[in-house]
Amino acid sequence: MAAIKPLPELLINQIAAGEVVERPASALKEILENSIDASATRVDIQLLQGGIKQMRITDNGAGIAKDELISALTRHSTSKISSLDDLHKITSLGFRGEALASISAISNLILTSQTDDQNHAWQVQASCGSVTQPRPAALSKGTVVEAHDFYANIPARRKFLKTDTTEYTHCEDVLKRMALVQPDVEFTLEHNGKLRHHYSITDISQRIEAVLGEDFIQSVACINEQAADIRLHGVVALPAYSRASRDTQYFFVNHRFIRDRLIAHAIREAYRDVLHLDRYPAFVLFLEMNPSEVDVNVHPAKSEIKFRDPRALHQFIFHAVHKSLARPSKEMHPELVTNAGSESIPHYPGRPPKKYGVEQPTELYQSLFDIEDAYPNTMAATDTGAQANRRSDVLIADNALAENMPDFPPLGFALGQLHGVYILAQNNNGLVVVDMHAAHERILYEKLKAAMDSQSWSTQALLIPVTFHADRSDVVFAEENLMLFEQIGFELAILGPTTLAVRSVPAILQQADIVKLTQDILREIREYGSDRVLAAGRNEILATMSCHTAIRANRTLTIAEMNALLREMEATDRADQCNHGRPTWYEISMAGLDKLFMRGK
Repeated sequence: MAAIKPLPELLINQIAAGEVVERPASALKEILENSIDASATRVDIQLLQGGIKQMRITDNGAGIAKDELISALTRHSTSKISSLDDLHKITSLGFRGEALASISAISNLILTSQTDDQNHAWQVQASCGSVTQPRPAALSKGTVVEAHDFYANIPARRKFLKTDTTEYTHCEDVLKRMALVQPDVEFTLEHNGKLRHHYSITDISQRIEAVLGEDFIQSVACINEQAADIRLHGVVALPAYSRASRDTQYFFVNHRFIRDRLIAHAIREAYRDVLHLDRYPAFVLFLEMNPSEVDVNVHPAKSEIKFRDPRALHQFIFHAVHKSLARPSKEMHPELVTNAGSESIPHYPGRPPKKYGVEQPTELYQSLFDIEDAYPNTMAATDTGAQANRRSDVLIADNALAENMPDFPPLGFALGQLHGVYILAQNNNGLVVVDMHAAHERILYEKLKAAMDSQSWSTQALLIPVTFHADRSDVVFAEENLMLFEQIGFELAILGPTTLAVRSVPAILQQADIVKLTQDILREIREYGSDRVLAAGRNEILATMSCHTAIRANRTLTIAEMNALLREMEATDRADQCNHGRPTWYEISMAGLDKLFMRGK
């Protein structure tokens, strides 16, 4: 066996670089963090071949003094911390003092910097472990870090790098994360001489829109919750904006982008009732907390952290996101942009809605259809009238309608049904289209959850018990879990080796297909296990119960029934989405309809 001896400094740095600088994007992240810690307000990034060939980052930060340039390229040299106490309350993004040393170990690095008290800039170069002495250079205030040929001196590692396009995409992701959390810093990104991104200094809302697009910012709910010294703020996308991957999930702790299973689980649980299992939520969230309550010194890449009280934090994040998604329709409106390019409608009504009961006077609904009697000119334009006169009549009628327009509730008043599937309603903004089955399913689901939580099931005994054939294994399983069925409002009886009977059901479900509903619930209880059914599997079973009972397609509703459904939607949490995450209603503004029909042209 070979003798034990210390490793050469260069090899130590190259080993460390494998953890800190996995790819060019890792180097970019470390350098950007140093720029932010140096109070830079502008950072310019230039990449060649995805950053593999060359990476140049220029900032206007505080700079590095001449006599500290060589130290900056030495491992574990930093200005961020100086004692163990500092390590327990880190407020800077960088603190380990490894980044520049690791980058210089696997590339040819040039470091140029100037501070306020220096007459000119100074520059050092590092390659294969050797560092030149500082020499004068031309540069205004700030720092330039330039790295060439990543892993050129480690061919075995370089072959693991991906294509230029892939490496550039990773660098772009790093910029997006930094831009989201630093709206007070201007960023530019050039790739192969072409400007790809320019983020100007702005507020957080406009920065989110600039990074993630208008569609995202128009489909979000805001969060701003605080408990003791913990604050969570940002935006979460409505379930209709769900994604096929986690590519739009940004979570920051004290301005640091992190990935954490605990946080991911809390957010996922908050979406459980409104998001299909194979879809992922989108969000940009910022958690601010006492630095002493979090340990960021877990991994050299600093993307993993540990919390002092993870259980309390999990509950805080879960309830904050859950509360935001639970706002009823009257507080949070999804938007629809039609193919005609309609103008976007506001998330919130222009004025607070009045209080409406479940049932409205029939006269009010009838008045919505009496336009012909009130304004005959709009319906009786004759062939002999001039086109200008006809337009005048329409405008007069429009003005009269506007003056007498009732103050509609958020989802408006029903006009009728479309093919027995959709309810068409009119509100202050325009036309509202409601998927009546999806909406009723959400209403029933929330009622079932509330009833189970309060243990206030109202059961309905069946005049004639419903019997049906079942497999022997199902009958045995049902007999072993009769108490469990009672907990969700069902009374079952065993009539034979292959026969089950249902004697009572929750009152709210008495119109459902009892046999099919019972079979589905039995299957789900077996799937989730009797010991977990009232925990993890509870909501899935309640969702099945509500789906079986909700209004089916092709069922004709009266105007009063439609309006009663609309009023219940406005009073129900999470009524904007069904139990599977699909939207329950859309609104098309009058401006959008006008463009469709080319009015005013």
